[in-house]
Amino acid sequence: MDVSQVKAEILQLRKEIRRHNKKYYELDAPEITDYEYDKLMQRLKDLETEYPEFITSTSPTQMVGGSARREAGKLVTHDVPMLSLQDVFSRDEVENFINDTISKLGSPEFVVEEKIDGLSLALRYENGKLIQAITRGDGVQGEDVTENALVIDDVVQKLADAPKYFEIRGEVYMTHKNFLATNARQEKLGLKMFANPRNCAAGTLRQLDSRIVKERRLSMFVFNLQKIDGVEIKSHVDAYNFMAKNGVKIIHDYKVCKTFEEVWRAIEEIGTQREKLGYDIDGAVIKVNSYADREKLGATSKFPRWAVAYKYPPDERETVLRKIELSVGRTGRITPTAIFDAVSLNGTKVERATLHNQDFINSLDVRIGDTIKVYKSGEIIPRVSGVINSKRPENTKPFKIPDTCPVCGHKVEREENAADYRCVNPNCPAQLENHLLNFVGRNAMDIHGLGETAIPKLIADGFIKTVADVYKLKDFRADLIAKKIFGRKKATEKVLTAIEESKKNSPAKLLTGLGIFGVGSAAARDLIQHFGGLEELSKATLEELQTVPDIGEKTARRIKEFFDDADNLKILDELKEANLTMAEEKKIFDEGSTIAGKNFVLTGTLSKYKRDDASKLITERGGLVKSSVSKATNYLVVGDKPGSKLTKAQELGVTILSEEEFEKLLAEN
Repeated sequence: MDVSQVKAEILQLRKEIRRHNKKYYELDAPEITDYEYDKLMQRLKDLETEYPEFITSTSPTQMVGGSARREAGKLVTHDVPMLSLQDVFSRDEVENFINDTISKLGSPEFVVEEKIDGLSLALRYENGKLIQAITRGDGVQGEDVTENALVIDDVVQKLADAPKYFEIRGEVYMTHKNFLATNARQEKLGLKMFANPRNCAAGTLRQLDSRIVKERRLSMFVFNLQKIDGVEIKSHVDAYNFMAKNGVKIIHDYKVCKTFEEVWRAIEEIGTQREKLGYDIDGAVIKVNSYADREKLGATSKFPRWAVAYKYPPDERETVLRKIELSVGRTGRITPTAIFDAVSLNGTKVERATLHNQDFINSLDVRIGDTIKVYKSGEIIPRVSGVINSKRPENTKPFKIPDTCPVCGHKVEREENAADYRCVNPNCPAQLENHLLNFVGRNAMDIHGLGETAIPKLIADGFIKTVADVYKLKDFRADLIAKKIFGRKKATEKVLTAIEESKKNSPAKLLTGLGIFGVGSAAARDLIQHFGGLEELSKATLEELQTVPDIGEKTARRIKEFFDDADNLKILDELKEANLTMAEEKKIFDEGSTIAGKNFVLTGTLSKYKRDDASKLITERGGLVKSSVSKATNYLVVGDKPGSKLTKAQELGVTILSEEEFEKLLAEN
């Protein structure tokens, strides 16, 4: 390879590594495994070692992690730089580090401990009280996430033996149990699921709402003393002992070693325990114990010279893909899963792994009958890493997710600007729980007492198979009380009364509850205002549907397909028989009305009205409420802290109303 080729490869590697750094450290959305990232970084290090004239201060090999994100919290400069660790990948490299350290120090002690896979966090205490929590960021500056740290159970807020100043560094992580629970909630809410526990922990710690952090139940191990005033600490183990007395959760089961053989044995022991830990580790850390010895060794601009991180090689196996199984989640998302001949990974029998989506399948060109490579990502999630094309049987065919749902047989669509395919039938049995939660929710039928706790029980006991069955529950009053679905008799009567009251809701709320993909509360209001009721809407043509503002071709087609479906029409008939409000009363507005037929947009927080209440007041007077400002907007109603809609309205010359002016307009109409 000539010099120009070397330089080109170095530049390309730096570009690729910086992109992955941003995805990993700042966006919490890694695209490749740690092992794949380490190979890229090692290749860059090798080239820069061989061609030192190309090393620059901005190369990823000379910098720590990612940069701090300004939007997540204010930036804080670290008292002690939060350096990363030099990675090593073989027994020989560990032995070289141990022997080199012994040659410089004589007979040092080493501490071997787990390398937790999470997000580094520094905790600062003054006179025993936690005053600040800061992420690593770029190692020099990090983000202040104190409010979030206060709701992590493992973070001690008050030390018993209080030094004047005390700063420690640890790793915030998520247990496998809490990771699975969080992803289950994400799926239930129709939100993007996290790829692994580290990604989830990092994204959670940077949340602007500490309630989300508390709900997801992060954990933390402390692995280093950064700074202390008022107490003399001479070694890493002494620091751990001091922390433990103060209730600080430290890395468990660390080993103190004196020889390379002892160190390697400790590394192997940690490796054999990985499957049993209940959380992810991505290696083992070997540290010099004495702080005086650490001072002698010093640090580079990026790494301390007194520690290295050993990375365990991925446990990867070859196996044969026998079939691709499709499952439908609560939101209709279709997930392909590889089913293959059982293999042992990290001591666990594995015979299935997610294939994520069609794009992932296409990128690997994985086919039924292929010999595939399988490994465990983050020690917990089995993944397919590639196909061995040389072993591909003849006559295999590329796999494509079918156009029909594997559960209900209805149409499947690819989400716009996304890789996922969804079943768009709201009555798909796989989506029933989510569909019912939408139907009874505040924006739809708003039935109090019929929610996340009761609905799964009602489905499991066979009381509900479609949304229309909600209005048949009164016929099973005695059974509901006996099974305590809602609680005792009084609670049951309260829910049944709420169900009866919901029959009076507007047809727009009912339409929202039907769960037609792309038809939310605003679109439902517009459709009912235009057609007058559900019966008229059900007979509308594609062309007629598209005459409604903001109803495009795709949404119109989904509405048409919904009302062309015999099962959906049967449900509508049952809802009509149950005496739900299916049409709006015809209203005649004054010819001089300044609201009827006009388009309104709301922005900011109104002091006297909730957004839904203000919208209702407008629609009752014949106005239309839209979600975005356009040339067709007649009025923008502005509350406290308005967003970008105000700027756009000013640019377009839209009439802007304060809350007082809005009230005056309502009174006049």
